[in-house]
Amino acid sequence: MSSWTSLWYVWLILLTVFLLLLCGITASFIKFCCQKKRPPVETFPRCPYDVTVIAVDSDSTAHSTVT
Repeated sequence: MSSWTSLWYVWLILLTVFLLLLCGITASFIKFCCQKKRPPVETFPRCPYDVTVIAVDSDSTAHSTVT
């Protein structure tokens, strides 16, 4: 049976998993810190104007002139 030091590929896999875990934790920490410092952003900004919707049915003269 081989000793643990001669199984270099096992150590390489363990190191890769550890580095990926460390990168994930670091990215989560940076994201968490940046969200705390940034002021909350309004998702839907309010429009300074009113929107009017005009319904046009198929019998109107506007529809026949457009088509």
